[in-house]
Amino acid sequence: MNPIRIIALVLVVGGALGLVYGGFTYSKENHEAKIGPVELSVTENKTIDIPTWAALGAVIVGAALLFVGGKRG
Repeated sequence: MNPIRIIALVLVVGGALGLVYGGFTYSKENHEAKIGPVELSVTENKTIDIPTWAALGAVIVGAALLFVGGKRG
């Protein structure tokens, strides 16, 4: 499998996941205060939204690369 097809498949799968899920959430732990043996920490949940146009664009570009890569190789 050539590198163009691998990139194309990654774009198509990533774009499809972006369309289905619309984003992802991750947790970030902040150490707010440390007083002697007592440590206060806060966990924040952050959400990253993937724009629909970016996910759709990734699918289209990936499909185009698969089509062009299939013709060349």
